[in-house]
Amino acid sequence: MSSGWLQAYFLFGQGLAVSALIATIPTLLLLFLLAVLRKPAWIAAVSGLIAALLLAIGAYGMSTVHALSAAAYGACFGIFPITWIVFWALVLYQVTVETAKFEVIKESIGAITSDRRMQALLIAFAFGAFIEGCAGFGTPVAVAAAMMVGLGFSSLYASSLCLLANTAPVAFGSIGIPVITLAGITGLPLAQLSGSVGRICAPISFFLPAYLILVTSGLSATLEVWPAVLVSGGAFAIVQFLVSNFIGPQLTDILSSLAAMIGLIVLLRVWTPRSSSEIRNSRQTMALAGADGRLSAESVAHGHQYSPREVLAAWMPYGLLVVFVLLWGYQPFLSTLNKASLTFPWPHLNNEIVRTPPVMKTAAQYAAVFNFNWLSASGTACMFAAMLSALLSGMRPGAFAKVLQIVAYKLIRPTVTVASMLAMAFVMNYSGATGTLGLAFSATGVLFPFFSPLMGWLGVFLTGSDTAANALFGNLQVVSASRLGLSPVLIAAANSAGGVMGKMISLQTIAVAAAATNMSVADQSKLFRFTLRHSILLAMVVGVEVMLYAYVRL
Repeated sequence: MSSGWLQAYFLFGQGLAVSALIATIPTLLLLFLLAVLRKPAWIAAVSGLIAALLLAIGAYGMSTVHALSAAAYGACFGIFPITWIVFWALVLYQVTVETAKFEVIKESIGAITSDRRMQALLIAFAFGAFIEGCAGFGTPVAVAAAMMVGLGFSSLYASSLCLLANTAPVAFGSIGIPVITLAGITGLPLAQLSGSVGRICAPISFFLPAYLILVTSGLSATLEVWPAVLVSGGAFAIVQFLVSNFIGPQLTDILSSLAAMIGLIVLLRVWTPRSSSEIRNSRQTMALAGADGRLSAESVAHGHQYSPREVLAAWMPYGLLVVFVLLWGYQPFLSTLNKASLTFPWPHLNNEIVRTPPVMKTAAQYAAVFNFNWLSASGTACMFAAMLSALLSGMRPGAFAKVLQIVAYKLIRPTVTVASMLAMAFVMNYSGATGTLGLAFSATGVLFPFFSPLMGWLGVFLTGSDTAANALFGNLQVVSASRLGLSPVLIAAANSAGGVMGKMISLQTIAVAAAATNMSVADQSKLFRFTLRHSILLAMVVGVEVMLYAYVRL
């Protein structure tokens, strides 16, 4: 192995506790600015990046060149592929609005059910999980939240639902990429990892629909729709468990979400939820929905009866999105597209950093290779869906160009947020700060199965990606499990399953939701504070679940 800068995980000659406390400074600053001072997300993200750079250079002894290169590497990853996906997802939505097709979509959903709770389960939970399984990387939040706002939900309420719902599916998102990455990083069998992640996530998936309605509409409103939450959660969880254990990770989300959608539609043909005043009067509901009370379960006004052909034409853009994303996930076709990718080692970073024990079994160079897969990226699939939708809808080129301009302007600040957060995460990764935090979690001994998911939770909070968190902490989890005599497969799976609960509080995901729904800065702070407590609670539930799997023979 060639020489390089060696990572050190203990600072200023101090022990792990002090070093870990220092390593958390950028993260604590983020939380303080967002939750206490209620600063805009982009300001918090830029501040966190500056703190991470100072930490890397001043405390870890990383060179300024390496630190800035790591920041640039992370920022570019934030722009492509993440912002690339969000941009075209919003363009697709805007095309449906400009061509008046979204009015037809609203009516068609209203024809299935006018109850806001059922619409939330259909769109935020089931349809969002389907898009997560196809594309991932923020696409489901962008698409589902925009659709719900178009249906009359407030920006804050729609975003809250979509962020809470976009949890259990994330572990198998984007055609199973997080689990596949975890298997590649750790060398563990893919089938065993897939099954273990499924066994952890399925119970969460089962009660997640009820949890969504409970925390946003209250207990009475939840009890009124118990058949729907039972059907949607049960169908999703059962299929998720079976597919992940007996087929594999690639189709887990797609088949589970289809089962949930079909189950809800069939149920609504024979059962109608009762409406209640509690939905309108719940204090938390009104706080989320806004003073206009648009969260009520009253019917969406039907101004026109559309023919089946008109309804199909209106849903055509999202149908095209599904077709293109599935096509992009077809391995032979994807391999052809990948031939156009530009892959190159990142300057002043690739293999110039060496990760050392105890984070790694043996010292190993830290690669930094940027893959500009401009043709095979999920965002490009969304681009083709948007362009073809505009063409088939009869939109003029000038009008389409105007849509591109509107969306680009809307994404300026969210892009700064996403780029800054990924830059911060990469600086912490390459400087060794993330390794320090990982060692702190693994030092918890017999309680490690509880804290193991929280390590994945931290990774997703920092990077916004379960795939990235698995790449970041996967090996460390396996090394720690082996030292403690625990199952490496279970602990690695816990990293992925716990990580998904950090998705709802990652600034990247919040920025995507804010851009998709045109959310105000004040509401962004409310959204973060709302999701933070649920994120911590659900991550702890996963921790308890992993403890049971580790020590109790079920």
